[in-house]
Amino acid sequence: MISLIAALGALITQPPPTSELTLERLFASPSLNGPVASATRFSPDGGLITFLQGKEEDASVHDLWAIDVDGGEPFLLVDSRDLVPEERALSEAEIQLRERARISGSGIVTYDWDALGDALLFPLDGDVFYYQLERGEARRLMETDAAETDSRISPSGRYVGFVREQNLYVHDLASGETRAITCEGGGVLSYGVAEFVAQEEMDRSTGYWFSRDDRFLAFTRVDESPIPVSYRVDIDGDGATIVEQRYPYAGEANVGIRLFIEEIETGERVEVDLGSETDIYLARADWGPDGTLFIQRQNRAQTRLDLLQVDPASGDTTVILTEIDPVWINLTNDLTLLDDGTFLWTSERSGFRHIYHYGGDGTELAAITGGDWPVSAIEGIDADAGRVYFSGWMIDPRQRHLYAVSYVQRGAQPVKVTSGQGWWSGISVGSGAQTFVASFSDPATPSHTALYDASGERLRWIEENALDTEHPYFPYLEDHIVPERGTLIAEDGAELHYLMYLPPEFDSNRRYPAIVNVYGGPGVGRRTRMSWTGATNQYIAQQGYIYFMLDNRGTPDRGHVFETALHRAMGGVEAQDQLAGLAFLQSLDYVDPDRIGIWGWSYGGYMTLMTTLQSPGAFAAGVAGAPVTDWALYDTHYTERYMGTPQNNADGYEQSSVFAHLDGWSTPMLIMHGMADDNVVFENTTRLISELQNRDLSFDLMTYPGQRHGIRGEMRQRHRLRTIMDFFDWHLQPEN
Repeated sequence: MISLIAALGALITQPPPTSELTLERLFASPSLNGPVASATRFSPDGGLITFLQGKEEDASVHDLWAIDVDGGEPFLLVDSRDLVPEERALSEAEIQLRERARISGSGIVTYDWDALGDALLFPLDGDVFYYQLERGEARRLMETDAAETDSRISPSGRYVGFVREQNLYVHDLASGETRAITCEGGGVLSYGVAEFVAQEEMDRSTGYWFSRDDRFLAFTRVDESPIPVSYRVDIDGDGATIVEQRYPYAGEANVGIRLFIEEIETGERVEVDLGSETDIYLARADWGPDGTLFIQRQNRAQTRLDLLQVDPASGDTTVILTEIDPVWINLTNDLTLLDDGTFLWTSERSGFRHIYHYGGDGTELAAITGGDWPVSAIEGIDADAGRVYFSGWMIDPRQRHLYAVSYVQRGAQPVKVTSGQGWWSGISVGSGAQTFVASFSDPATPSHTALYDASGERLRWIEENALDTEHPYFPYLEDHIVPERGTLIAEDGAELHYLMYLPPEFDSNRRYPAIVNVYGGPGVGRRTRMSWTGATNQYIAQQGYIYFMLDNRGTPDRGHVFETALHRAMGGVEAQDQLAGLAFLQSLDYVDPDRIGIWGWSYGGYMTLMTTLQSPGAFAAGVAGAPVTDWALYDTHYTERYMGTPQNNADGYEQSSVFAHLDGWSTPMLIMHGMADDNVVFENTTRLISELQNRDLSFDLMTYPGQRHGIRGEMRQRHRLRTIMDFFDWHLQPEN
């Protein structure tokens, strides 16, 4: 009996046998990342923290959860499937909004608190739901066949705004009355919406803004008539649909945009004076505490950004600040309007993004931060203490932390609030900045979310996501690979960061095949950040590959000079840096220099093509997913920011095009693309494969009917990765 007890005890204390990480398990539920809290927010009264979380049985379906700040376990606030067991098909407008926002799930995917903390609003099933905490129930505000999009509660909680069939509406929660603010929308005219490039490239997803006291409503009028109609063929499993699309190709016309302000109760309306130049971008709109509207106007070349103060009674505007950059200006959401009439602003004028304090008339009062490191974003304000909280890095660009610095005490130095060596994200600073919610991960720790005090001390978990025996990833933990990290030197002397996963049971006396994963484009987060990267990288390395990533010049958050190195010549310095990474891999004794592949998606697909074409034979195989092949086929705001226009940079566009380098086509290549892609349109791939056929050049092709820029759904994602791995196995590990 004693020996049996001892044996049972030994069995209990030993870790479970390691399971094989299979491709099928990668995309199944529950997610191997564990339960992750997203969209975390404080209730207006600070008593609750709300967040979204995927269902255990289906991580793609999200519910609304809450947790009491003072204690207790998280609890389910709204079960999306209880409200709507089966959602109706999304409208095209909602599909596009979600595609632009990179939202791939279903259920409750976004929500909004009212000002008092009594209720929440969220879209579901093409309608708008209003959840009252005291009653513990949600009700549909709209019972219409038409879908409502971009629904939000006004700041004081009196109204709900939304867009329906290209018109803007407000719903009075007290009276139940719904009123159309506009009626003229339809065809080429839309009201209260963000145009395509605003959503896709400018990080502006709305086209209407309530004043803080709910008195005024500012809204856009978007006229697409200047953009010629182009035709996109959406091919899905049931056939093909011809879609009329007014896509703003680089160098061609943009939408016409106007801005209006309406006094909601009286219906009196004025048009905002946006200036004499009409070929502009309306980048941002923010209402100040005194009822003044501030807008940010960017010129077409994106070398000038004006901050305008708007009189809501007349629509008259005054320019109070202007940023000018000879290369380009990156947009942010950092404008912070303070109660004393001053404001905080960030700029890259020094070469790195930093915080500046301005008087209400646009007079610079002080530079708040400075140095050879960037502020990523302003996260919150402690107005009583005169302190601003911001995210960024000061020592290691592969990490992100939260910092605090005084904006009233001149010369004050930032203080790091968060700890650890990793990546802090999802930061939400509470009212008064006494607490904040944030998520942290590192290469060995999946994302966990907690409530912290202003000094960075953890007060309580919101989602601990501990890697214990109950965690979905625990059976695979013993084989988990923490990547190696290092730096290379670019031609201009800049440091290039890389990371490298080594296969299990690595033997330095062997020679392994390697796969390079690349993105490489500007404006998107780095590949080498010190964060949890999920199980896909693990799976690829566990198939016997060295898996390598390098952040080339052009990558953001390393300073303006580092990012702008690709100006007017994309596909140049980025490819040079990736080839430096290739040379490094080939110099390693344990890498087989003749068995190295490269792959990427979107800009990474473009980089795969440009890198292999400019170095024929250097790589043994490549996979180009949803690639841009000619920048004249991409949109205005993104492409012209980095390249200028085809009219003023014809040589740059030609040399940045894949077609200029097809004489170097020799690398075995798999091209992949969604056949309904409305971002990097499918024409990029059809033009390429047509030219390859005209030249009698071989390639492999995998298309995804009905899929847009991202490939959605468990089975399709599995199919995509299986296809990629089969292609690399064939060319890099034929013995298997």
